[in-house]
Amino acid sequence: MNSTLTLIAILALAALVHASFQLSVSVLTLMSGHAIGSRTSHLRLLRITSGFIFGVFVTTMLVVTFLTYLCLTFYAHLDARFVWALLSGLMIGLGVAVWLFYYRRVSGTVLWIPRGMARFLGERAKRTTHASEGFSLGSTSVFAELIFAAIPAAAAAYSLAALPLPLQLVGIAFYTIVATLPLIVVYTLIGGGHKLSRIQKWREDNKHFLQFAAGSALIVLGFFVYAYEVIGMFATGGA
Repeated sequence: MNSTLTLIAILALAALVHASFQLSVSVLTLMSGHAIGSRTSHLRLLRITSGFIFGVFVTTMLVVTFLTYLCLTFYAHLDARFVWALLSGLMIGLGVAVWLFYYRRVSGTVLWIPRGMARFLGERAKRTTHASEGFSLGSTSVFAELIFAAIPAAAAAYSLAALPLPLQLVGIAFYTIVATLPLIVVYTLIGGGHKLSRIQKWREDNKHFLQFAAGSALIVLGFFVYAYEVIGMFATGGA
């Protein structure tokens, strides 16, 4: 029971870490800003943003499902203690990197991703006028964000691989919903008539807090994994 609760806690923490990343939110606000600037109707704007969020949701679920499948395939052949130690080290290192480099040192909320990818997403956001295009853009933003999200997603997947099948299915759904929550919040605000400029200003005013929170969450998760799944295994003699 304790082992199962620990795995569920790792899954939940990893989902919260994923939710703290801002690339998909940045692309959503950029796309919405261009749509509003071109005088798109409010109803059509909601359809485009719905398509974007659905694209993020489906792609995030597929990524986590694929990683879980890989973990299940090789689970019996891996040294669990080594895998957890590797994941904890990567998460702590990524957390420090997020502290230092997540936002570029310019005004606004420009993230540290390859400039070619940033330009591609920006151009696609400008040209997105239909829900299907929003879906494709949302899916692309998930893959672009994997530079940050792959490690917590892998930790979640390795946790899921150790759980019974029913909990695996529930866990994948839970992870996907939590990771998508910030987009749902932005969608709700836009749908409720809040100005996009206010949403963006809040993000700019709080970007350093969000950066610190994301990095800190990764470091906390890394130490949690090390304490319970590496040191804990030594204490109990687990393999």
